[in-house]
Amino acid sequence: GTMADKAQLQEAIKTQGEVVRKLKSEKASKEKIDEEVAKLLQLKAQLGGDEGKHAFVLKTAKGTRDYNPKQMAIREKVFNIIISCFKRHGAETIDTPVFELKETLTGKYGEDSKLIYDLKDQGGELLSLRYDLTVPFARYLAMNKITNIKRYHIAKVYRRDNPAMTRGRYREFYQCDFDIAGQYDAMIADAECLKIVYEILNELDLGDFRIKVNDRRILDGMFAVCGVPDEKFRTICSTVDKLDKMAWEDVKKEMVNEKGLSEDVGDRIGEYVSMQGGQDLAERLLQDRKLSQNKQACAGLTDMKLLFSYLELFQVTDKVVFDLSLARGLDYYTGVIYEAILSQTIPALVSTPAEQNGADEAGVNVGSVAGGGRYDGLVGMFDPKGRKVPCVGVSIGIERIFSIMEQKAEASSEKVRTTETQVLVASAQKNLLEERLKLTNALWNEGIKAEVLYKKNPKLLSQLQHCEETGIPLVAILGEQELKDGVVKLRNVVSREEVDVPRADLVDEIKKRTL
Repeated sequence: GTMADKAQLQEAIKTQGEVVRKLKSEKASKEKIDEEVAKLLQLKAQLGGDEGKHAFVLKTAKGTRDYNPKQMAIREKVFNIIISCFKRHGAETIDTPVFELKETLTGKYGEDSKLIYDLKDQGGELLSLRYDLTVPFARYLAMNKITNIKRYHIAKVYRRDNPAMTRGRYREFYQCDFDIAGQYDAMIADAECLKIVYEILNELDLGDFRIKVNDRRILDGMFAVCGVPDEKFRTICSTVDKLDKMAWEDVKKEMVNEKGLSEDVGDRIGEYVSMQGGQDLAERLLQDRKLSQNKQACAGLTDMKLLFSYLELFQVTDKVVFDLSLARGLDYYTGVIYEAILSQTIPALVSTPAEQNGADEAGVNVGSVAGGGRYDGLVGMFDPKGRKVPCVGVSIGIERIFSIMEQKAEASSEKVRTTETQVLVASAQKNLLEERLKLTNALWNEGIKAEVLYKKNPKLLSQLQHCEETGIPLVAILGEQELKDGVVKLRNVVSREEVDVPRADLVDEIKKRTL
């Protein structure tokens, strides 16, 4: 590191520092700022590297993030809404290890297998981090010989995606699944899964949404009558799955150029995948000259009609569309598949971790917020005797939902509280620490959420400021006179009105005012 190099570096650091300041003053997106700050730290690290100590850059691993208290408050709110819906529908919950035997995950994900995180060989078992919650669930059922369960599971999963974090692609993220396993009559459980998606999206209040449904059997039947060779069904399926992010022209190009279909087979597929409707479309397709010749497609379409009759009873048909372009890439689906999409485009979301798919920078489509379907063969893959346990389930795209809720919290002026403290025990005079601690203790013992400042003689002003900053609604003020009279001055932080409350009534008074 000659002096000249050093001067050059310092110059570069100065320039980069200005880039960061400019972005901050322009209120650029957090991701953009973080990216430039990282560059700045890298430059500074080079400068510090001269003395033989490489400056260590403090950051989270690529594709991961911390949750600050504000984000946690939002996350908790979202979890509570979702879990209470699952419980309303009678679900139990389970947990499974974060890593599985590598063998368990092999061959379940088709083209996505390259995204599985393998753990370093420790000289024992070969392990991989779980990629989703569905395969571990199937393993759990097979291993414990369970044939019937309705369960939800909320936990982190891991994918070696190359995360454009601005597009909401993380390497560690939450999944939130609800599944019904068991041999039941057609489409009843499937309809309940769609009802659950509907309830959750309604209650989270994320704006208008659509739930697209299709069926693997209808897709396969359609591919067959269009002339796609059997061994290409799955790979063509993953291409059709891209229709939400790519124009039909580009999807067709990929089918013809990369996947080797002929032009006219591509065109035939194009005619079908442009169709959308409801029960009426299912009836129309059952009359379709080509499709009605295909056994699989007929079974799928008959079930689709049945599904819509149940959805009608559950009062959710206003949001559900039968859409032939819906493919869902995963290999293990065998019947009904569905995906929920928020309809409004949120211009502000261009630079937030909210996009996973379907973003054109002008008005960004928020993309899929839930998806799922029927997978009747997965458990059988793990069972030594190949016993099948039919399953249908739904996965709520919880990370996407966090992003949108955070976005909404930023946009609205109301402060998100990160604590639940009901009252701060304060004093206006000196030498009352013991009395403050005694009162705080009495409140804790009665189950009141109370705080006290960790100072012997804090100023009243700084105690009130603490309340304003953290949103504590009440202050219980002790003074010599109050102690003599056996009362506490209860002050409403916002309205500033004060009232003397007898010690015996304090707990009830606080409860009354903070419920």
